[in-house]
Amino acid sequence: MSVQIAQTAIVDPRATIGDGVKIGHYSVIGPDVEIGANTRIDEHCVFTGQVSVGPDNRFYAGCVIGGDPQDTSYQNTPAQVVIGQNNIFREHCTVNRGTEKEDRITVVGDDNFFMTNVHIAHDCKVGNRIVIANNGMLGGHVKVFDDVIFAGGVGVSHYATVGSLSFVSAMSRVLHDVPPFTIVDGQPTRPRAVNTIGLKRHGFDAHAIKAVTRAFRLLYRARVGVEKAREEIFSTGPVHPSVKYLFDCVDTSCSGRAGRGQDQRNQQQKKKAA
Repeated sequence: MSVQIAQTAIVDPRATIGDGVKIGHYSVIGPDVEIGANTRIDEHCVFTGQVSVGPDNRFYAGCVIGGDPQDTSYQNTPAQVVIGQNNIFREHCTVNRGTEKEDRITVVGDDNFFMTNVHIAHDCKVGNRIVIANNGMLGGHVKVFDDVIFAGGVGVSHYATVGSLSFVSAMSRVLHDVPPFTIVDGQPTRPRAVNTIGLKRHGFDAHAIKAVTRAFRLLYRARVGVEKAREEIFSTGPVHPSVKYLFDCVDTSCSGRAGRGQDQRNQQQKKKAA
């Protein structure tokens, strides 16, 4: 299938353009950009810097992919954006390149749907089958696991981790890690309930949902503490794998190996080096 490039589009001859790609009027494709087969780019889009886009993606008007990181310490070091396949980016979405503070790569997986004005900042790692509604914003270094839904106007603070199959309610301010399988809301967010609808949609049976709900109530309702909740659940027989995964994520957040704890550790290292 032939490539279709509008007469007013500017495509650098060094760019790599796959079969069946369509590029709309006034879009600009830079020299270090690779566009996968059957991707459609509408009018007034800009792809700049080192960008790799897989096949079957759709970019609506006004998207800017691969822009410089919005980080005052950025020193123009080489960095990139890597996007998988079958994603939808609605009007005016932005994805910035990574920085030397991490691995210099901003990653977007497969089968995601980003609505109008979504911003994905430098060094984010965004998984698969994620929905971010209008005006959603991910700060730098945010990690989003698979099958998460963000309602409109959500802001996620830098370094936060959002667990798989979670739901973030509209206008929420996410300052801390979001546990998997949960519904969170508020300013700042707090875990409110188990995302039972999402779990059912993804094949969780009644036994699995009941097990996750029990763990959730101990962790976030009774608030007995992580260790006491673990002791109560793990001492009563076989533990469902989803519950083990939930506790693993909580442990990671509490230990500071990921999420906002990672930011705190970085600040401590800077003070020691000064």
